[in-house]
Amino acid sequence: MSTYGTLYRVTTYGESHCASVGAIIDGCPPGLELTAQDIQVQLSRRRPGQSNLTTPRNEKDLVQLQSGTEMGVTLGTPIGLLVKNEDQRPHDYSETDLYPRPSHADYTYLEKYGIKASSGGGRSSARETIGRVAAGAIAEKYLKQVYGIEIVAFVSSVGKIHLPAHVAPPSLAPLETGEDDDNAQDALSKEFVDLLATITREDVDKHPTRCPHTETAERMTQRIIRAKEAQDSIGGTVTCVIRNVPSGLGEPVFDKFEAALGHAMLSIPATKAFEIGSGFRGTEVPGSRHNDAFVRSEDGRLKTMTNWSGGVQGGITNGENIYFRIGFKSPATISQPQETAQYDGTPGSLAARGRHDPCVVPRAVPIVEAMAAIVVMDQLLIQNSRKTAASLLPPIKTLPPTMVMPKRA
Repeated sequence: MSTYGTLYRVTTYGESHCASVGAIIDGCPPGLELTAQDIQVQLSRRRPGQSNLTTPRNEKDLVQLQSGTEMGVTLGTPIGLLVKNEDQRPHDYSETDLYPRPSHADYTYLEKYGIKASSGGGRSSARETIGRVAAGAIAEKYLKQVYGIEIVAFVSSVGKIHLPAHVAPPSLAPLETGEDDDNAQDALSKEFVDLLATITREDVDKHPTRCPHTETAERMTQRIIRAKEAQDSIGGTVTCVIRNVPSGLGEPVFDKFEAALGHAMLSIPATKAFEIGSGFRGTEVPGSRHNDAFVRSEDGRLKTMTNWSGGVQGGITNGENIYFRIGFKSPATISQPQETAQYDGTPGSLAARGRHDPCVVPRAVPIVEAMAAIVVMDQLLIQNSRKTAASLLPPIKTLPPTMVMPKRA
């Protein structure tokens, strides 16, 4: 459906070539200072036409606050947001009356609903994500102001070009048993761990690819341009880090924090993969190397010596940095002629028109940040409601010490 969240509920509306797109946000706490500019910053990072690496569609994506605020302060009532579609060209999609575009949503939407939008991708278009980014910007302002939470995403790969992140495995010959040596090195290099701890959006936005590693960013640029010149496309990955998240967030067993995060990320258009913490690489090492041992921090809390878990254990946040990676496929709509079939099965050749991104990952960065903010906001409101309800009960004096949180010095 078009609504996400339990207590912080976001409903988006609109298609790629309708009059407007936007969102209704319910559950934003009252008393938060909020203006359109707070939201516009992230929408401008998402908008098309930012460089020669993105679609040339010319949309200003100016947001209008319709409800839920007065004199620049949230009222606690639903916040309505609207962004007009100004640069519409529905005539660019006349060929989709005959052909479902390969790997696009034309065919599946028609199969599901019995009807589909006649132009663009309809609800499957990235235009839908405008509402998400706006809702995420509101959540993010609250999270930053109240908890000091920071969310930064960046492009970590385009095609086969990867930002250096992992320590190379040792070049040892296989053991006599035929098994690979499992004395693996750390999943992430120290440089990459430091990057996760310090990277800012200003660092990310220094290059059009939104990759913070200059040499890699230049190689990514050439790869995207090569795809564009060939009327083709290329995919990539976005890595995101969430810092200063309180421990205790997540709703086991079905709504674990990483499950909620994965749900949110895989709902973004063109996503095909999600991993958190050490991810698939963590399957290659024994538990003796993978386990995150605990140590006492300066404030008396427990922290981990490593963070293979990516800030989540048992589906609940542990206070460490949360980091994860999302895979975006190569955009389905390309102008290169493709041999395919019409809706009636007649074979033919389709060369799609329209204005499309040769690679979506640079523009996906603020979308990933927005969905991360929405997840954290929702999980925080849920946990705070539980803690408030529990605080109203009288203390239980019969519990053994191991069942309650120890007092900190």
